[in-house]
Amino acid sequence: MPEFDTVIRGGTIFDGQRTPRFRGDIGIKDGRIAAIGGSIHSSSGAKVIDASGLNVAPGFVDLHTHYDSQLFWDPYCSISGWHGVTSVAIGNCGFGFAPCKPEDQDRAMLTMSRNEAVPLEAMQEGMPWDWETYPEFLDSLERTPKGVNVLSYMPLNPLMSYVMGLEAAKSRPANEAEKAEMRRLMLEGMAAGGCGWSAQMGENDVQRDYDGTLMITNLMTEGDLISFARVLREAGRGFIQCIGASQDLTEKLADESGRPVIWNVLAVFTDQHGIAMPGYESAMNWLDECNARGTRIFGQALTAENNFQFTFEEWNLFDTSPAWRAMTLGTVEERAAKMALPEMRAAVKAEYDEQAEYRDMGGGGAGVVFDFNGLIVGELHKPELDRYTGWTCGEIAADRGCHVIDAMLDIALEDDMKALFVTSPQKADMAAMKKMATSAFALPGVSDGGAHTKFITLGRYPTEYLSLLVRDNEIMDLEQAHWRLSAYPALAAGFRDRGAIREGAPADIVVYDLENLDMGTTEKAYDYPAGAWRLIRKPHGYRHIMVNGEETFVDGECTGATSGKLLRHGAA
Repeated sequence: MPEFDTVIRGGTIFDGQRTPRFRGDIGIKDGRIAAIGGSIHSSSGAKVIDASGLNVAPGFVDLHTHYDSQLFWDPYCSISGWHGVTSVAIGNCGFGFAPCKPEDQDRAMLTMSRNEAVPLEAMQEGMPWDWETYPEFLDSLERTPKGVNVLSYMPLNPLMSYVMGLEAAKSRPANEAEKAEMRRLMLEGMAAGGCGWSAQMGENDVQRDYDGTLMITNLMTEGDLISFARVLREAGRGFIQCIGASQDLTEKLADESGRPVIWNVLAVFTDQHGIAMPGYESAMNWLDECNARGTRIFGQALTAENNFQFTFEEWNLFDTSPAWRAMTLGTVEERAAKMALPEMRAAVKAEYDEQAEYRDMGGGGAGVVFDFNGLIVGELHKPELDRYTGWTCGEIAADRGCHVIDAMLDIALEDDMKALFVTSPQKADMAAMKKMATSAFALPGVSDGGAHTKFITLGRYPTEYLSLLVRDNEIMDLEQAHWRLSAYPALAAGFRDRGAIREGAPADIVVYDLENLDMGTTEKAYDYPAGAWRLIRKPHGYRHIMVNGEETFVDGECTGATSGKLLRHGAA
């Protein structure tokens, strides 16, 4: 009888612990790494994987996802699972589906249909809703076949809505009885396996409720947030994920909880010449200073190009602007009618023109990081508009002798709201990216996996990290890259035994061909429930992806294995 279930032979091993690479063999038994050596005989394995000429590394750990609903119809949390991710954290930004009373399920899905742009029809058809409480939600996740490991935050929006009611939670602070009940439910959720809590903060966030109003956590008082931090201190474990919080508030949350905070987002933004703006350096200095005095804060770093493509049928990421928000709320027909109104156009044009100086420094119109003049028309459906395919909105405006916003909206209306707009490629400041990516407290990621599925494909970030940043631009060596993609985020987020290749650890492993590693092309896939579509990128170069010792993908093809686990308290 073979000693091992699987033997991976002859690969170059990067163990995720910054140990110098070495050529060796790995023996896997009962889902765990049983041996690492240089001479495990092929006859010792019931199955042998020839890794000659390939890299062998720990599976990637994706800390910022929104697969809370997608998990129920897609065990592999694609696109993340295609790109070598073997463990994900869900429930980010304070958004999720538990606890939730049965009568509030539709409202919860409506919320997610705008703030994270998850297709409503897919959620309605694809979610079992066999829970009410947060522990029951975790039980449902455990029953659900999974192709990746899953760690779950307790998001504050559903918790506060469950206890206070939606309208009360958006209009006033919690009273003492409500605080006590939320504290009880959070401790109950932590005992059941929650890894901490998450919240989106800030007074003018782009991720809004379906009616355009701010989310509950955007409206919370500092006192209520601090009370939740103290629950983690009482529990003595867990961590906080926050986005949009001021540096001062983030420090208070870390100090009051005594637990680590994952702060979003650390990013390099560039001006129109591709030169990095200084904000990322001040954020890195702040992280250094906090950690030097024992306030543990990690920066979740955006290491993938933040590009978008969209039609105005769905687009909602101008929601920081009241003028744009008013125009993009409602059905497709309602949006189209409002886009034709002169007074609504005048409002967005006036705002755009006022922001010219900010835009020239690398910002964008309506609080986004791209300029409408450079927005490219990627696809048109009406033959009479074909000549504009590939043009920028600025070029169309010049051709038609109109304002760039008029050009953009006219094209959208003339093409029955189906015109596809694509952000123009930006020059990357690789020197700045290297500084940020190698910062002592930067965790790569912000995949937003499962969210904004018609606009972005950031779940590709591990492949972009290894191919573009490391292989092509040499911002760091592979030893450090694999530590940052796997062991470091696992450590920061409380995964107890993931992120490294070592004897006794679960066999979450990727075997890949670095020379041929590629992110793949962006395409539409109609693979969501109810026929909903999304944007995907299927990579090339991953030869084997293993989760708990079982291959989930071989040369890009899914094996059907669902060996992933729910990681209660960060372990399974």
